[in-house]
Amino acid sequence: MATISSLGVGSNLNLADLLTQLETAEKQPMVALQAKAKSYTSKLSAYGTIQSALSTLQAAAKKLGDPTFFQSVTGTPTVSGILSATATDTSAAGNYTIDVSQIAQSQTLVSAGQADAKAAIGTGKITIDFGAITGGTLDPASGQYSGATFTADASRPAKSITIDSTNNTLEGIRNAINGANAGVTASIVNDGSGTPNRLVLTSTQTGEKSSMRIAVDGDAALQGLLNNDPAGAQSLKQTSAAQNAKLNVNGIDVTSPTNTVKEAIQGATLTLVGTGKTGLSMKENTAGVKTAINDFVKAYNSLQSTAKTLTAYDADTKTAAALVGDSTLRNLQTRIRQALVAPQSGGTNDMKVLTEIGVSFQKDGTLAVDSDKLDKALANNLKGVANLFSSATGSTAGYGKQIDALVDDVTKGALKVASDGVTATIKELDTQYDAMQLRVDATVDRYRKQFNQLDVLINNLNNTKNYLTQQFDAMSKQSK
Repeated sequence: MATISSLGVGSNLNLADLLTQLETAEKQPMVALQAKAKSYTSKLSAYGTIQSALSTLQAAAKKLGDPTFFQSVTGTPTVSGILSATATDTSAAGNYTIDVSQIAQSQTLVSAGQADAKAAIGTGKITIDFGAITGGTLDPASGQYSGATFTADASRPAKSITIDSTNNTLEGIRNAINGANAGVTASIVNDGSGTPNRLVLTSTQTGEKSSMRIAVDGDAALQGLLNNDPAGAQSLKQTSAAQNAKLNVNGIDVTSPTNTVKEAIQGATLTLVGTGKTGLSMKENTAGVKTAINDFVKAYNSLQSTAKTLTAYDADTKTAAALVGDSTLRNLQTRIRQALVAPQSGGTNDMKVLTEIGVSFQKDGTLAVDSDKLDKALANNLKGVANLFSSATGSTAGYGKQIDALVDDVTKGALKVASDGVTATIKELDTQYDAMQLRVDATVDRYRKQFNQLDVLINNLNNTKNYLTQQFDAMSKQSK
């Protein structure tokens, strides 16, 4: 069958525009389907926005739901550079005078210098153990003891390291010691002399029981480099002695093998950084609690603001936001509000409702904080405030704990079900759209073929008409 390359050329009719108009009409259901899919996509995005706001609220609630958060105590020293202090027990609150006379340190030993760090020294077995050096005297020049006693620390077993032809250089010995995890860090320092390379051994632990005793079972060269018995032969020079931290807290002497001193003040940890005398004020962290409560209120109000935006209706443009009339959002808002107005259980003098700490609902559904009332509650009854929001493991009491659990239930339950339902609807609409597109394409293709046939038919009729006209004209001229 003959075809027309451009619709309408053969018939001189505007068939191309007509086909376009017919295609537009056929696609009208698809346009409606697209609009419907767009509305569901907007709804899914809105659920995501609600989920984000709920996550922020849950994080704020979880913080307040942890009872240890209310037990933190901040320490403020009067002199800097001596110590810092923290506590997780409010019983540590108070004022202290602390005199740090000595900080804990680890022992450091240095070997005699070697001309070449890569030259072979000797072979044998090195055994390192730790303990305390008592008595005797230390020669400042040689860094070695005389008349001292070494008492091994039974809690730290000795460690043996083999030195053979594969690692019997100064560098090899350093690497072998570091690789043995023997409680010693080894390094090489170049002092710039004729025999500059010196092996430096430092205990990884502080405290007077971290002194090293090194026995060498091997040739004389290795013994001469590393043998070190504080109560006997010593080849190494001590440049830093193992010692405990010493401090006085309110007139009581305290010692610690590390600079992290726990329970010198009950429930507190002191971190020593230098020597000296300082005052220390340990106060309950009411400022941190106040900030956390305000953050919780802000998170709740942010959720309300988000919900209001997503359920708004513009009367002027007659357009509705994505979640207008949405029952899932309305139900979760109701559940959270009901949880926040339900009184907590407790004793006669315990706080039971948020208004007791200055947190109350406003006419627009948001929460507001009376800062003065909150400050007073925190100053007079921090434990009561803690019980209002948190509780021990196994209990469900406390607004913080309850909102945390409620949000978890909502996001894994109703909100997830709603989101999954919208997602499934969007996929179904996509499937319908694709199927409808195929039907429209088939219909338009059929119209195109029919129009082409019409074009060819009219073109042939026009050709026949023209031929007959010519013949009649010729016959007419002959008859004249």
